[in-house]
Amino acid sequence: MIPIENPKKKNVAIHVSRSNGKGSYPARRAALLANEIAKTANVLFITGENSPTPPDKFKSIEIGKNANLLQTLAVLQPDLLIRDTGSTIAEEVDKIREIVPSILHFDDFGEGNLKADFVLQTLQEDLTEGYADHHIVDRKLFIASPSLSAYAKHGLQKPQPGPLPHLVISFGEEDEGNLSYRALRHVSQLHIPLKVTILIGEKYTHDVSTLQMMALSRRNTAVIKPPYNFEELYATADVILCSSGYMPYEVAVMGIPCIVLAQNDFELGLAFPNDKQGFAHLGLGRKVKQSNLLNAIMEPLLHESLRKRTIERQLSLHLGGGMDKVLETVFYLLEYPKRGTGGKTMSDMLH
Repeated sequence: MIPIENPKKKNVAIHVSRSNGKGSYPARRAALLANEIAKTANVLFITGENSPTPPDKFKSIEIGKNANLLQTLAVLQPDLLIRDTGSTIAEEVDKIREIVPSILHFDDFGEGNLKADFVLQTLQEDLTEGYADHHIVDRKLFIASPSLSAYAKHGLQKPQPGPLPHLVISFGEEDEGNLSYRALRHVSQLHIPLKVTILIGEKYTHDVSTLQMMALSRRNTAVIKPPYNFEELYATADVILCSSGYMPYEVAVMGIPCIVLAQNDFELGLAFPNDKQGFAHLGLGRKVKQSNLLNAIMEPLLHESLRKRTIERQLSLHLGGGMDKVLETVFYLLEYPKRGTGGKTMSDMLH
């Protein structure tokens, strides 16, 4: 009997860059995807000048400036490029199409998204004209990590806030507008017992000591720097104050009353976090009025019916289970490449 040769493994390159203040979720999503893709295909991470550190168990190649991406892809010749680098440029993606048989982008709001083979949009802009046919726009594409899934529907188990309710303030990796400081300054005017925890991100560039001094002047207030388990800390909150972007998706998996402040115009244009979905969106953080913010914090603490309604609206979205749909798209592109291959593979660096 003649043995049947196993089909040669396909090669997938993943390129992630920090962009638009999206925080650490793109890197975590890429790691979760890579773990699944690696069961049937080779995976290599491409890291540029603004890329997060790739997962330890995967091989990677450092390209320096992002301008070197084309040259790198020409050498690697992957079967699929998965790109999560923010808004892309059409001319660059056109050149990548000459090298790579299939291209998949995440949350790309640039002109290059018209050139990718598929664009998976978890973040949704508030658009009226709709999206191109190759865009898959669905909040259920959000992928919850196992550590977040462990707290799924946690809000249903939490009792009504006690005599010392807990507010968690979290504005992601960078907190470009220093909304942590602005929010704490406003919250300090609340003359009620309130525990406040401020989570500082890894890329926080502002003066942490200023925040810490303000925290010292208020009882039951702490500033926590990384590393920390954000899911565990979120789970202790009665109210969460965070930016737009991916954070509300994470909160919605758990079901916790949440106030959203947009860090910039990009976040302000995102359509997901609103009252219908169970969020109190107060607009741009730099323009928020103190009275509006304090009222939004107090409402779910004082009104049990409002708190329950908020939790129910978030949990009714059933977010977090997007892995299967994303993988379906990945393996479709590997099985049915959109263009011919160059006849090469991703060299010896995968072996």
